[in-house]
Amino acid sequence: MRNVLRSLRHLRPAFQRQDCVLISVNVAEEPPCHIGKSCHIHSSAFRVVDHAETNFKNHLFTTTTKPLSNDAAKLTNRETSKAGPLVEYERRIDNGELVEGDACQVDTLTELQRLYDELVESADTCQLDRNSEKPVRSGWLWSRLLSHPSYSPVKGLYLYGGVGTGKTMLMDLFFDQLPSNWRKKRIHFHDFMLNVHSMLQKHKGLSDPLDVVAGEISDDAILLCLDEFMVTDVADALVLNRLFRHLFNKGIILVATSNRAPDNLYEGGLQRDLFLPFIAALKERCVVHEIGSSVDYRKMASGEQGFYLVGTDLSGFLKQKFQQLIGEGTATPQEVEVVMGRTLHVPLGANGCAYFPFEELCERPVGAADYFGLFRKFHTLALDGIPIFGLHNKSAAHRFVTLVDVSPLPF
Repeated sequence: MRNVLRSLRHLRPAFQRQDCVLISVNVAEEPPCHIGKSCHIHSSAFRVVDHAETNFKNHLFTTTTKPLSNDAAKLTNRETSKAGPLVEYERRIDNGELVEGDACQVDTLTELQRLYDELVESADTCQLDRNSEKPVRSGWLWSRLLSHPSYSPVKGLYLYGGVGTGKTMLMDLFFDQLPSNWRKKRIHFHDFMLNVHSMLQKHKGLSDPLDVVAGEISDDAILLCLDEFMVTDVADALVLNRLFRHLFNKGIILVATSNRAPDNLYEGGLQRDLFLPFIAALKERCVVHEIGSSVDYRKMASGEQGFYLVGTDLSGFLKQKFQQLIGEGTATPQEVEVVMGRTLHVPLGANGCAYFPFEELCERPVGAADYFGLFRKFHTLALDGIPIFGLHNKSAAHRFVTLVDVSPLPF
């Protein structure tokens, strides 16, 4: 299979100079061309062997009848079952599904296309096919016996940039073009960490529960796409270093989006020195790419008008609005279960609505798991006293960002 893909890669230059392309992949010698000078016929100069994929043997010819763009011309049809992220991006722009992006988005898509091509070429080596026999090396016992890591030959990709630059959209576009039978997973970072903590709780008592958790994750997905990578919780920071050391050793390929450069992750956090080896491993196993766009595409796409209370002495007005939301109900203090037996205190709650002073929700050591637990019970949140953020309250600002990230509410 790798020979097939390697041979097809040699055809790439032909895509850049033709009005009509006809590719034959199931012939032993060059067929004559009777179509005319405007059509170029190329042979891959090999015969597909019996164990080649069914798709190759059932589809002898692939044709295109219109010129391809320079970006699309870099690809071969076989390498991209859905044309790949770069070509799909062009298609959506042509169809009016997306506004035309800037050069920074195109540069990012070029990186995603490069990764896509490498994954297709190395799919067997990376054992991405979910239907193939799972490698013994990913098992816990085998990993304990190995004296050396089994790194993937393909490096991942870490995308970072400001809000609204299209990071999530671009990663989703990349993920959606990948074959459905691959061992892949796309998940929000905070959801991922909640799952990790839950799995650790299940395996507590083992000598190295993180190795077991990493084995379960890698058995399910070799390509792991994490959206909104943001570390604000000390528990997450302490787990990440050892967890990803195991994951990278088991061949995991990471694609992540973040608002922060790797060197700025968990900046100013408690015991950050224990987190620094993770940053080094992240930079070693991933290509780091900044999306430098200054355009906030979320604002361009949003025509909604929000309701914002700005100014001083508005607590009374907010409480009045909160009372209108709960109707005839009586708001009382409540306790909400979060994770691992912990609870979060809610100052006032009724009829699916919760009221918090800002300092109780963002100036205390509260993390994403607590916010998830809160939103499982309450559909509306009244947050009183959001301050002006600066260097003096960076930790509170980071928690507020986490609150917004995990919230299903339309902030």
